[in-house]
Amino acid sequence: MRGIQKQHLPSKDCPVCHKPFVWRKKWAKDWETVIYCSERCQRQAKQQRRQLNAEENP
Repeated sequence: MRGIQKQHLPSKDCPVCHKPFVWRKKWAKDWETVIYCSERCQRQAKQQRRQLNAEENP
């Protein structure tokens, strides 16, 4: 078998959807900085932060 089996890859939990996501080769150089599992979750987190700021500073 070639490569690394999925069960041996590092994983993280997405703070937005709370689902686990696994290391991908395209994230190899910056795995420490990867926070969200997808662009959709990244946009959703940004939108939530904007709503909180708007509520705090009307």
